[in-house]
Amino acid sequence: QVQLVESGGGSVQAGGSLRLSCAASGYIDRWYCMGWFRQAPGKEREGVAVIWPRDGSTYYVDSVKGRFTISQDNAKNTLYLQMNSAKPEDTAMYYCAARPRCYSLSFAGFEHWGQGTQVTVSS
Repeated sequence: QVQLVESGGGSVQAGGSLRLSCAASGYIDRWYCMGWFRQAPGKEREGVAVIWPRDGSTYYVDSVKGRFTISQDNAKNTLYLQMNSAKPEDTAMYYCAARPRCYSLSFAGFEHWGQGTQVTVSS
């Protein structure tokens, strides 16, 4: 069973930075992808970033390209999302997720989810 626990959310002013962390435990093999998703009030959940730990390949939604960076510390089994130049439209609950049998980078197929951490960006 895969368990994911997010932390690092909070409030930040527009233009500021925040780093989210996700501690992973359980069976996660080399074929897993890890990702960040978010859901704002009244909106559907959307993919933010995905990383393929085997080679470090990443994939981002257009709205965060150049501002957010996904990374992973395999020794600590921890996933990160560095959020820079934050915008009010980044306000959402952010979720860490894991996808088994991952053979290509996309936002589909994620099966394991954390409880989420709230990010609020004020203007």
